[in-house]
Amino acid sequence: MTIADGGEAGLRALEDSLFDLMIVDIFMPHMRGFESIRIFHERAPRIPLVAMSGYAFANLDAPAPDFLRMALDLGAMRCLCKPFTPVALLTVVNECLAEGRLRYADAMPSR
Repeated sequence: MTIADGGEAGLRALEDSLFDLMIVDIFMPHMRGFESIRIFHERAPRIPLVAMSGYAFANLDAPAPDFLRMALDLGAMRCLCKPFTPVALLTVVNECLAEGRLRYADAMPSR
């Protein structure tokens, strides 16, 4: 397991290591999560990515952007809304790993 403190550190880690899964917070220091998700997906499209957010809106009467939907559009495979339970996290991780294996197997040439 590798923990990166922000998007720039995550990009450095992605250059130095192989990963089975990435979990990215949409709102983090230094590099915005949306930008990170887009770049991570471009550089490592086969690695499943889970986006998470716990953004609370100050004005509940105003229409709120759907940050988790935006993350899916940028390449996230699944999203989690914070706070989430350990069971929810494990479920999403297992789904992403299984789907990632299927995608990779489908992309491999048959012999």
